[in-house]
Amino acid sequence: MLLLIDNYDSFTYNLVHFLGDLGARCLVHRNDQITVDEALALKTGGIVLSPGPCTPNEAGICLDLIKAAAKAQVPVLGVCLGHQAIGQAFGGKVVRARVPMHGKLSAVAHQGQSVFEDVPSPFQATRYHSLVVERASLPSQLEVTAETGDIVMGLRHKSLPIHGVQFHPESIASQHGHKILENFLKIAGEHPSQQNRKQAA
Repeated sequence: MLLLIDNYDSFTYNLVHFLGDLGARCLVHRNDQITVDEALALKTGGIVLSPGPCTPNEAGICLDLIKAAAKAQVPVLGVCLGHQAIGQAFGGKVVRARVPMHGKLSAVAHQGQSVFEDVPSPFQATRYHSLVVERASLPSQLEVTAETGDIVMGLRHKSLPIHGVQFHPESIASQHGHKILENFLKIAGEHPSQQNRKQAA
């Protein structure tokens, strides 16, 4: 079971459906309709932070939830706004992109780490954003896992199971979206094969 925080975005249920395709169940709560304590009390295997139309400062509990999840070592995946919130929660800056991207495809390059394991590099991904995590401000605990030119398209915490992607893996136009989400399920221990092993044990 995953907790999915809805940042009031039309892509939220695309994420729910993609994760459902992979055998994951999601509890969906809007970012201002659940507290951090309530979220952690659910004891889900991981937390997914959806895209959204605002900045991390306006994303309800997201920033505080990321910090609390880090302390509790709960796996987190941030998508678009969720990715930006991860960057900001650990001390990075979220700034205006030089060129806003709305429904555009970009080639995303990576080294096959974290959620990009077994994903070809580069691949095409859909982008809807006018903000980015400023690369120069990235704190030492975070590292870049994917990029388009000098734009941070993926990041992860170096010692915690916290991962972000700036693009939309749940968009039908993005390549390998299911694989990226499947990799997060494995990180969170929520992949059906892992659940079956737990039940057998």
